[in-house]
Amino acid sequence: MKNLSLILNVVLLVAVAVLFYLQFSSRNAATAGGTPVAEAGVGPRAKTVIAYINSDSLLNHYDFYKDAQQELRKLEEKYEAEFSNRAKGLESEIASFQQNAGNMTMGAARAREEELMRKRNNLMQYEQNLAQRLMQEQARYNDSLYSNVQDYLKEYGNENRLDVVLTYTKGSGVLFASDSLDITRDVISGLNERYRSVKAPKTEKK
Repeated sequence: MKNLSLILNVVLLVAVAVLFYLQFSSRNAATAGGTPVAEAGVGPRAKTVIAYINSDSLLNHYDFYKDAQQELRKLEEKYEAEFSNRAKGLESEIASFQQNAGNMTMGAARAREEELMRKRNNLMQYEQNLAQRLMQEQARYNDSLYSNVQDYLKEYGNENRLDVVLTYTKGSGVLFASDSLDITRDVISGLNERYRSVKAPKTEKK
């Protein structure tokens, strides 16, 4: 019998090629003599302001992601144990059948063999169901991760007057980015602070 072939490593990628393009001021300018006039108190933007985050660093230091990995590993181990117990039980039945088949009538042996085949098929289906459940849970954490980062970056970008935030990592389409545009540390710090504030009440109740 084959052991459970579930996913051993969870890779949650922050798929944010361009998370947002925000316009922070209403730029409905009135036109006088063909020359745009900016609204009172809002100066025109001279250029697009871009920043980036290193997605590898974000995943390595974001507490939510680390907790999610731990929870998924626990779930994987649980599913592997459940499958292993069922597989061992079926292997024991098959071994017993092979030892006693010679003492059974042909009809009884055939019936028992068919029963064991059904159990084997059921076990294979059970393995597939466990793998699917694990992938669904992984997708749920992935969606939460993306939403957490996106929601925070919208607020961060608004506060810091950013127009675009990109992801930068080895192998990405960005070959060079100035360190002055790197907001990774600030974003990680802000995300972890927000995550701890949400997680704290749950911890205190325990």
